[in-house]
Amino acid sequence: MIRDDRGSATVFAVAVLAVLFSLVVLGVRVGEAVVLRHRVTAAADLAALAAAGALASGGGGEEACRRARWVAERTGAALDSCAVSGREVTVALSAPLAGVGTTNANARAGPAEA
Repeated sequence: MIRDDRGSATVFAVAVLAVLFSLVVLGVRVGEAVVLRHRVTAAADLAALAAAGALASGGGGEEACRRARWVAERTGAALDSCAVSGREVTVALSAPLAGVGTTNANARAGPAEA
C-alpha cells in the first residue's frame, strides 16, 4: 500500500500563514495600545498645563478644570478627575481602546518653585 502525500505541503503552508497572520494582528493591536497610551499621556500633560495656565491668568479652580476638560475632549480623551491645590493642578485622563479596555494617564502642573 502506497501512501499519497500530495497536498500535505499546502495544508502545512496554510497553517503557517494562519499563525503568521495571527501574530501580525496581535502586533498591530499591541502597537495601537502603545500609541494610545502615548497620546493619552500627552493629552494629560497638555490638560494639566492648560489648567495651570488658567490659574496663573487669575481664573479659579473651576475655570482651570473647565480648561482641562476642554483640552482633554479635543485630544479624544475623557477627564476623569481634576484637583486644584494652591497653584498646582492634577488631572487624570482616560481613553478607550476598542475591544481591550481603557488606558489612563495622570499629570500635574504648576509654577516652578525657585
